Amino acid sequence: MSSLGTSKGILEIAKFAIYVAVPVALTYAVATDSKTIHKLMGFRSYVVYPPEGPRPPPPEELRERARELSRELARKNNSH
Repeated sequence: MSSLGTSKGILEIAKFAIYVAVPVALTYAVATDSKTIHKLMGFRSYVVYPPEGPRPPPPEELRERARELSRELARKNNSH
């Protein structure tokens, strides 16, 4: 008994056709129109950067702070 002639076989063929046709049609619709791709990509932000924090001080300022700390440490060591 062939399942192709029965209603069950027709239903299986129809399901298979839908399973194949939907992804192919959607891929064609999206891939052929660049506006659609940009619109779909706009719905979701893929890269989200954290807010920018305070900038580190410039190297000259860091060197000056290091000199001040070393002077303070030297004064504390000399006074003891």
